[in-house]
Amino acid sequence: SSWQVTLRAGAELDARRVNQYTLTLRATCPGEDEMEGRLFVQVTLGQVLRCDTPFTSAGGDMVQVLADVAPRTPLYAVLPQPLGGLMFRLRNHNTPLTLTRRGLVLAPDNGFDPSKDTQMFRLEIEVMDRHGHNCSGAVTVEVLPSRRPRVAFPEPHRSVIMTEGIGPWEVVTQVHATGENVRYAMLAPVVPTLFTIDEATGEIRSTRRLEVARANLLIQAYNALHPTDHATATVNVTVQGTDHWAPRCVPAIFVSQVPETVSPGSTLVTLRCTDSTGTDERLHYALEGRPASRSHFCMEGPRLKVNTTLDYDSEAMATMGFQFTATIVVTVGEQPPRSTCVPVLVTVTPVNEFRPACPNSATFTVPETAAFGSVVGRVAGTDRDYPPDSLEYSLEGESGPAHPFSIDSRTGEIRVVGPLDSQQQKSYRLVVRLTDTRNDLDLAKRHSRLCDVSVRLQAVPGQVPVCTPEVQELRIAAGSPGSRQPVTRLACHGSPDGATLTYTIVGGNEDGRFQLEGNTIVYLPNDQVEPRTFVLLVEAWGGSGARRRSTVVALVVHVTPWSTPVPPSTTTQHTMLQKEPLVVTRTEVVWHPPAWFVAVLTISGTLLLATLGCVARSLLCR
Repeated sequence: SSWQVTLRAGAELDARRVNQYTLTLRATCPGEDEMEGRLFVQVTLGQVLRCDTPFTSAGGDMVQVLADVAPRTPLYAVLPQPLGGLMFRLRNHNTPLTLTRRGLVLAPDNGFDPSKDTQMFRLEIEVMDRHGHNCSGAVTVEVLPSRRPRVAFPEPHRSVIMTEGIGPWEVVTQVHATGENVRYAMLAPVVPTLFTIDEATGEIRSTRRLEVARANLLIQAYNALHPTDHATATVNVTVQGTDHWAPRCVPAIFVSQVPETVSPGSTLVTLRCTDSTGTDERLHYALEGRPASRSHFCMEGPRLKVNTTLDYDSEAMATMGFQFTATIVVTVGEQPPRSTCVPVLVTVTPVNEFRPACPNSATFTVPETAAFGSVVGRVAGTDRDYPPDSLEYSLEGESGPAHPFSIDSRTGEIRVVGPLDSQQQKSYRLVVRLTDTRNDLDLAKRHSRLCDVSVRLQAVPGQVPVCTPEVQELRIAAGSPGSRQPVTRLACHGSPDGATLTYTIVGGNEDGRFQLEGNTIVYLPNDQVEPRTFVLLVEAWGGSGARRRSTVVALVVHVTPWSTPVPPSTTTQHTMLQKEPLVVTRTEVVWHPPAWFVAVLTISGTLLLATLGCVARSLLCR
């Protein structure tokens, strides 16, 4: 007869609470004894489409965000860990929010409206898997007003009156706006013919010498992180005329780049200035600025000249940012005196003057057992050009068996990239090329130098790993199926330098019940009901290639099952377990030379001894 076991209607299985059921079945046939048996039902985890309770409730889930959140920012996840092959669909489309295919609710593409009122958006979402199972729910996104201060001008209208003759790049006025991350821009006029504004400080400067004019400026202040937060202000500038003109100079601003090798006494610029009469006879020129600028430059009439050497490779020059700023003041001798200021900006550019220098000592020693990537040493080249010691390192010749080393192009560290054997080669001679970088505006102007580097190999005697003990007999009681049960930890040591050993099960693990985690052997229990004995052979080895040394450890593991089913009959049976002898075989490889080799070796030795005897006899006779 056959039996059929079905799941009761309305029953739910939860593998996290109960993962196995044991059913006892009894059957009685007419005229026969009652039969009894057991049925084990295991419940495993499966992928079931379930939505969270807040999402599927009548009111739905709720999330709050600020109005200044960045566009397309994830606001809500329908399923924290979505299963594969799910489809998410919006039931209502009257919302600026976006629902992605992975079930993420994103902020609008242009962000939320930065109004002061609270905004509410409700999304009704349906989730469906590939089997047609679905669940649905809703989420309400509440957009709160931003708490950051908005950009505003305390003085939205300003009028500025000045006299003509103001030179270029002078501050006319400054606007100020409140808020966070404030930046400034000039909206009108679009082309800055007379004035420009500093984006960070709000300073309005002249772009050329001002004459009688009137300008209406429209200034915008905005939040650099949120450009939609902005405000505008108007600035009316009136330039009035004067009776006498200040000197007019060409160029009005001098900006130049000079190499560091420029000779003292060289002329950088000659100003062409005139007064109100159109002549330059009554003009006086003076250089003003920081002491460093006035010491490196000087004025001879209208000519700006180099006074001392401009050394780009000095720390003092680096402190100044390799730039000199000064002002040439041109004054006309009238009463009252009128003057014009010509801003000067001189940038010193580098020139690659010096070749790299090799280190005084370039000899390194490395053990022949050094691992791949080990640092052998560092080639510390020098270069006097700024930035100091900015070098690239390279090895002449390709890496291979002849050169099992590589060099870091930035740091000069030499590393091992191949096998080392002191018996084949005791030392290596490397040729390192030092090439300077970033020392000249012309990238093609680079200097290099070849340096000899010697690498000596330090012989390391090989040592066979030693394990204590070499044979172990262990008894364990198996745990529940699916668990991981440590059996023992092998105590082995290799070379004196403490090199890491590698362990491998080489025998006795045909059904895969044992695993290695480092030097620890772990048993993986199953549902076996009979005691069992395993004989494992574990190899511990270190080194590589021809220097590999290994030893084998034998483990005898007696495993007792974790549970034994009760027999249906009340009859007790006694079984005598016959113990079988355990044989552990250890094989050692021994070389037995063939007979011809022994014969050739004997004859060669005899001839050698006879030759030595003849030579000794001839010497004694003489």
